[in-house]
Amino acid sequence: MRTSKTFSILFWVYASRVKNNQANLYVRISLDSRRVNISLKSKVPFDLWDPSTQRVDGNSKQAREANNLISETRTKIFQNYQDLRFQNKKVTADLLKSNFLGEGPRDKTLLDILEYHKQKIEKTLTKGTIRNFGVTEKYVLKFLNEELKTTTIYLNELNYKFINDFANFLFNYWPKGHVNAMSHNTVMKHLQRLRKIVTLAFHLEWVEKDPFIRWKPTFQKKERDFLNLSELKQIEDFNFHNDRLDRVRDLFVFSCYTGISFTDMNDLTKDNVRNGLDGQKWLFTSRNKTKAKVKIPLLDKALEILEKYEDHPMTEISQSLLPVITNVKVNLYLKEVADLCDIKKNLTFHMARHTFATTVTLSNGVPIETVSKLLGHTKIATTQIYARVLEDKLSQDMSELSRKLRNWKPNV
Repeated sequence: MRTSKTFSILFWVYASRVKNNQANLYVRISLDSRRVNISLKSKVPFDLWDPSTQRVDGNSKQAREANNLISETRTKIFQNYQDLRFQNKKVTADLLKSNFLGEGPRDKTLLDILEYHKQKIEKTLTKGTIRNFGVTEKYVLKFLNEELKTTTIYLNELNYKFINDFANFLFNYWPKGHVNAMSHNTVMKHLQRLRKIVTLAFHLEWVEKDPFIRWKPTFQKKERDFLNLSELKQIEDFNFHNDRLDRVRDLFVFSCYTGISFTDMNDLTKDNVRNGLDGQKWLFTSRNKTKAKVKIPLLDKALEILEKYEDHPMTEISQSLLPVITNVKVNLYLKEVADLCDIKKNLTFHMARHTFATTVTLSNGVPIETVSKLLGHTKIATTQIYARVLEDKLSQDMSELSRKLRNWKPNV
């Protein structure tokens, strides 16, 4: 049966699997170049099967039962196709198959797609990204349990209200150990991850409509904080009289002079330090986040820190280039570092990367194209987010221009 150029129903038998003249009967649904097959759990006499009429010849009991099954199946699939079109719903071959088998999209739940997505990304995304999706999943389950008083929800029950309610739940949620509720941008990140997961369900045709189709993220622009040269030197020169804080300071300062992220730094071994084309020590690595290759000539301060930990017990045991510590602890200890050094800014490890982009490189005349390569960015636009022209650099440049203009004499 063919209702248009894109939809057809075909009955066929598995000729290569005939046994005792009995062949398995199948129906094939074709729609928009997509074909799905369904076993009808029935056998027909292979020598009596007529592929041109898609019927069993003869009037035997088996022939009558098979032909009745074919007629009923054709009618059921075609009627479902017509009903879905009448309801202005998106019709797919997979949906028709699911409905025929009684496995409609309503059977798929949010937990189903969360589990499917988890398995899908476990070998394709970085550990950090997988961890972030895990945190989002934890909040989704918490929302279901605490706000909706349920452990699951069908995918077809997701709507714009669900998204808004989940957002409000996050805006008012205070994560354990945090002094404030979630920031606006953090909430947007969680919603973006949930959207990716639900969109996957839509592409898998587990849900008829994408509930996020009208949702748009609204990020608040924030100035990316960094240390100026004076603040950086305060941290570099401070005597902590504490091995724990001393190590954290060294890791932070190393990042300030290399631009390397915390995750990438923890993966470094001695094999990552080699001589470059200039004969000097370079850091050769690749970014976990983008897989981009990064080559960083090591400045004196970075080399000094590497020498300090070359034979350190912590690096000898772990075979790492620098002492390894968790991200949570390093940011916690940096708060102590900031207090002791009288730094009034919210000191985080990622601020070191911003400091490298601004105070250490751009403000000292390093071209933004070079900084972009050092940071492992695939787009220079990303570097422009990190970097900004510092006021003192702006003042220096304009003073130099003013001096040149004062001394300029036109050629006569």
